[in-house]
Amino acid sequence: MAATDFKDYYGILGVSKTASQEEIKQAFRKLARKYHPDVNPGNQQAEARFKEVNEAYEVLSDPDKRKKYDQFGQYWKQAGQGFPSGAAGVDMGGFDFSQYGNFDEFINELLGRFGGASPRGGRQSYSYRTSTARPGSGFGGFNDYGFQDVGAGAGQDSEAAIALTFAEAFAGVQKRFSLGNETIDVRIPPGAKPGTRLRVRGKGQINPMTQQRGDLYLKVELQPHSFFQIEGDNLVCEVPITPDEAALGASIDVPTPDGAVNVKLPAGVRSGQSLRLRGKGWPMAKGGRGDQLVKVAIVPPKDLSQQEREYYEKIRAIRTYNPRTHLQQVKL
Repeated sequence: MAATDFKDYYGILGVSKTASQEEIKQAFRKLARKYHPDVNPGNQQAEARFKEVNEAYEVLSDPDKRKKYDQFGQYWKQAGQGFPSGAAGVDMGGFDFSQYGNFDEFINELLGRFGGASPRGGRQSYSYRTSTARPGSGFGGFNDYGFQDVGAGAGQDSEAAIALTFAEAFAGVQKRFSLGNETIDVRIPPGAKPGTRLRVRGKGQINPMTQQRGDLYLKVELQPHSFFQIEGDNLVCEVPITPDEAALGASIDVPTPDGAVNVKLPAGVRSGQSLRLRGKGWPMAKGGRGDQLVKVAIVPPKDLSQQEREYYEKIRAIRTYNPRTHLQQVKL
């Protein structure tokens, strides 16, 4: 069996290697319902995915098969015949695998001191999985930026995290990484979001079977911002206003990625109400930008001057509006 024939059954079901049998069963049922041919008539891709999910569950739901799979990886079927040099149809040149407790140890031994990627020049270990990436060129990238998805290849893919500020992710940035003994520059297009994966071709681990190198996947982590948050393609922020601004309406300045803009508050605006600034949100994959949602928070003053207190007391004395009238009818 070629190294590229290896299937990550845990990855297919979307569970960890330590998942319980119940977690595996739940993941299988969810995916089986999603990709069942009856739900996706004529969809060959869904049918293939359904068969893949069934294959993964067949192995991981069987304790004996799962144990062999965990220990011997792609050679689990031949485990009973000797792993893997004694397996039928597998030519490993007489290599002795008995010295390794599991497939991970074998891989780590062959990888030797191959280093990990760190934006700070440090070294970290990579998790590995058999590459299935289709050939391409240059940097691959974001799941919604038109870059290539995963297909079939012969290298060992690696993963690492990259932390970006809101400004870097919004405008795009070029980052320099120390990758073992080499340094690489990675260009990140505008509009990266948390969880976005950037693909760097040919910078992953070396496949010990083929000696080909896989790809490096950088997963974007966005550092928190003191004012903005991201919801889809929209930016969300909260702006405090005073009680008189809420009652009478006002014109206030609100920060946006392009600078402050003047926003008119309608009279009687409520706390928690959102105002939409069109085209002031996050860059979108197909061009343009989302919106910025300005959430209003009415904030009363903590310290009142003597004159302010007098006027508030006068307002209270003549006020006719009671926002709690409807609560008089509330019962269990």
